[in-house]
Amino acid sequence: MKIRRSLTLLAVVLTVQANAENITGGDSQASSYQNMAPLTLETPEMKAELVDVAEINTRRSPLTAHVSPLTAIDAPSHKLDFDFFKTKTNPDVRPYKFMDDLTFVGIPLFAAGWALKSDKAMFRVNAKAEQGGKKNTQLLTDFKTGIDDYTQFFGPAMVVGLKLGGYEGRSDWPRLLASAGMSYAIMAGFVNGIKYTAKEMRPDGSTANSWPSGHTATAFVGATLLHKEYGLTRSPWWSVAGYGVATATGVMRVLNNRHWISDVMSGAGIGIMSTELGYALCDLMFKQKGLLHGDLILDNENPSFFSISMGLGLGSKDLDFESDGDKRTIKFRSATVVDAEGAYFFNKYIGVGGRLRVRAQSAKDFGEFTDLVAWEDFSAWDGLRPFYQATYPGDYPATNTDTENMSVYLTKIGYDGSTVDNWNANAPVTDVRGTVKSDHITEFTGSVGVYLNLPLSRYFSLGTKFLIGRSITQDLDIDGYAEGNVKDISYTMSLDNTPAQKQPNGDPTLTLNNLEYPVNTGEKWTDEWEYLTVSAKSSTSFGTGISLTFKYKSNFSWRLFCDYDYTRKNFSATYDPFHFMNKGLTTGANALMQTVCDYGDEHGFEAREYKTRKHMNYVTLGLSFLVNI
Repeated sequence: MKIRRSLTLLAVVLTVQANAENITGGDSQASSYQNMAPLTLETPEMKAELVDVAEINTRRSPLTAHVSPLTAIDAPSHKLDFDFFKTKTNPDVRPYKFMDDLTFVGIPLFAAGWALKSDKAMFRVNAKAEQGGKKNTQLLTDFKTGIDDYTQFFGPAMVVGLKLGGYEGRSDWPRLLASAGMSYAIMAGFVNGIKYTAKEMRPDGSTANSWPSGHTATAFVGATLLHKEYGLTRSPWWSVAGYGVATATGVMRVLNNRHWISDVMSGAGIGIMSTELGYALCDLMFKQKGLLHGDLILDNENPSFFSISMGLGLGSKDLDFESDGDKRTIKFRSATVVDAEGAYFFNKYIGVGGRLRVRAQSAKDFGEFTDLVAWEDFSAWDGLRPFYQATYPGDYPATNTDTENMSVYLTKIGYDGSTVDNWNANAPVTDVRGTVKSDHITEFTGSVGVYLNLPLSRYFSLGTKFLIGRSITQDLDIDGYAEGNVKDISYTMSLDNTPAQKQPNGDPTLTLNNLEYPVNTGEKWTDEWEYLTVSAKSSTSFGTGISLTFKYKSNFSWRLFCDYDYTRKNFSATYDPFHFMNKGLTTGANALMQTVCDYGDEHGFEAREYKTRKHMNYVTLGLSFLVNI
């Protein structure tokens, strides 16, 4: 019995001892469960490793979005950077070679602008700016914005702001300033050298230094600076912002009537070329010195993209209107086309996407519509003119051969010369002019469809698309303005409807009796009205095209494209050239005028309506800047 108890006790002791050794690690460790506490000291080492990994991700990898809870704890904050003369270099950034970033895309843009220089015929009918004896005979648009004077500096303003804020880009301050200075110097040399050699007149007739556009060239230098410093190294959306604002600047220069589309395209090409050349020269001089960040590398073969484009629109340049046998034509110049486009590809070959296109086509000749006092268009004018000028029939020559007597009489009643522009201050009409509110037919088209891609090599691919969408048109609009003196006329009138006195067309003969000289009522009149409005109904649009894409970085591409779009438009034109005549006449004089119109021109003083249906075939040649996403 004692032996059994002794063996049991010995077994318990051995078991406890074995368990103690197993937990504490043997005799070299403490033999108590309290000795497990030091194991928690390993936790700070784990925390340090996590912070180190997060720090690496914030500099090198786009995966930081997935570890933001960790990086928020110890992520380094950006410090203001005012070290303008201090050189900094990150040794792990690969140096650029001379030809690394030269894409040469500016060359076709410049060449396209040069080829379009001949498309500059301008309408000349306005008398708005006649001051100091100087006549401005162009029909000018009243569209005016000064935004383009500031947006041309968007790119450099963003680069400097980000740099001062401590957000590192491609270069340190000395290298950045050298690259920017070199780029602007090259651009200024090209632009000014061409401007004062070509001596192209601006659309508004102000100066002969239109081609190429300096504003546009400046804007695209800034956009390319932002692209190289931050778009290529930190986020591609900086490039989209820069080139988007630069494109808008060029379009505003056209809308402001300061430049032709050819000026803008050549200016954009010079801006891109100058910056690429400026950076290439600085890469040759600085080598690795002053580089802070290299290009982003994205290993993605999917051709999904977002792009902005500028192009030249061809085709469908004339609009022919007709109303009761009266034919009128408006001729247009080549269109300015701006796109925002994107597509998601399921694989290398097929995807779906959409395009928003703005197509602005300005008139170069309004034809007969711009005869602001279109007397030759008024069949009753030969009989109407002496009455409207309030000339007594006996004093007005029966024929225009008696020029001397007519001139003396017209001077006496307040008319000095043979055109309405020469009425003096005492005349019934002292000023008639037109103001173009919009000289563009502008179409906004939103489309969706299928996109196809065919890879040709590592860098090149062919593409096409099939789109359907809706097209909305903004009106072309000219307003009229006239002023003068209200004149009173005393007369009696009779109609002779006897067969012997009837006109060849069957109308009775109108006779005015006791017509007296006009007298001023002492009142002034002014009239402002819609002289010409051309509009179109919305329509369905179909589009396709072919493109060649050059992928010069892992997430950036340039694309040359040729698009074809078709839509059928119902256009209408409202033409109201004689609206002002109702304002400048007393009731009796107005009745006389309207009576003469009724027996001469079936339209009288009424506004005229023209309609036409046209199949619009558009071809667009252009260049796109793509961000591969």
